Amino acid sequence: MPQNNYDTIINARWIITVEADNEVLENHAIAIKDGRIAAIVPATQAANLTADTVLHLDSHVVMPGLINLHGHSAMTLLRGMADDKALMDWLTNHIWPAEGRHVRDDFVFDGASLAMAEMIRGGTTTINDMYFFHGAMARAGLASGMRTFVGASILEFPTNYGANADDYITRALDERREFLGEERITFTLAPHAPYTVSDATFRKVVTLAEQEDMLIHCHIHETAHEVDSSVAEIGVRPLARLKELGLLSPRLIAAHMVHLNQAEIELVARHGVSIAHNPTSNMKLASGIAPVNALLEAGVNVGIGTDGAASNNKLDMLAETRMGALLAKVGTLNPTAVPAYSAIRMATLNGAKALGIDDKVGSVATGKQADLIAVNLSALETAPAFDPVSHVVYAAGREQVSHVWVQGEALLQDRKLLRQDEQALLARAEDWRHRILAKGE
Repeated sequence: MPQNNYDTIINARWIITVEADNEVLENHAIAIKDGRIAAIVPATQAANLTADTVLHLDSHVVMPGLINLHGHSAMTLLRGMADDKALMDWLTNHIWPAEGRHVRDDFVFDGASLAMAEMIRGGTTTINDMYFFHGAMARAGLASGMRTFVGASILEFPTNYGANADDYITRALDERREFLGEERITFTLAPHAPYTVSDATFRKVVTLAEQEDMLIHCHIHETAHEVDSSVAEIGVRPLARLKELGLLSPRLIAAHMVHLNQAEIELVARHGVSIAHNPTSNMKLASGIAPVNALLEAGVNVGIGTDGAASNNKLDMLAETRMGALLAKVGTLNPTAVPAYSAIRMATLNGAKALGIDDKVGSVATGKQADLIAVNLSALETAPAFDPVSHVVYAAGREQVSHVWVQGEALLQDRKLLRQDEQALLARAEDWRHRILAKGE
């Protein structure tokens, strides 16, 4: 019998463990001690345990926190600014000019803070980000309590943050040193994309990643135009080029990967590359439908991301999980493709594996850190609840996320943010709206 006394005991109607396929524990409790899951027991046994906090979530699913495998958090401040445009038009004529006018340290901190509040209220406990002014992103992560992977963007051309690729890398490594030892903050190298990064820079990134034991996060094969342009300009598809440069490895998180042939699917499987699937962004920008079912069948680790709020337009991982399952079905004309439990695994344990933290989080198991969420299925919109797994993927909305914990710390309780001031966040967002409008889009 587990020993008393615990920090928190969560009694739940259902627990989706993501430890084994379709495993759902009914009327069980999770005991948390020092940020970790110390015990998982039937509710009848939990009645004999004591804790500082005891919760009875009698109509809730408790499950691993959602892991957003690809985002640009600060871009919440550009949400809805340039909708219904093609990717390159959106980037070159709207987003990059707006960033040039506004992006600096306070923009990133305020935008990331707003994004993290939105994500936490939607059940996301980890974000794998990619942007600029990395210290601001890390500080926002520490303030919000989220597990934050800070992607250090690298490009060849100048922005407000850096003059060239070497400058981006130098600044990123300098900022990283400030946060070494912070358990919830991890820096990654984030070369933007094959069409914005040179061969020499990619080689430098590969070397640095090995020397510093860092992950690599990059947009790859997002659009047909990207692939066709690479073939026209250098004679090979981007993935073939990156293979020759040594980028393909378990360190790589490849965002999007929409346009892949069978040989490329087999290639990423052989090299242990993880993929961040961004279903809503891919649909909104008309990039296409990623071959997720074929990737999973080939043994590729596929997680789920939201992309940025400027191209989604919301950071809603429950919605992305649903879209990921549905797109896989319509894309293959196979209703059995990516069933609900597989979709949940993509949004949790697969994301953790991509980030190299699946030994810590991503499933509900004794000894793992308590990154957990509770989803209330008592609402009219989710009644009756025959299958909690199906309901989480196909019926529940982010407004039904009632509680969120990271390392056992409550960040959301009964829909209330515990670390962040909602009204202050709204005021800062409105201030930025006025500033952006004053300078034009």
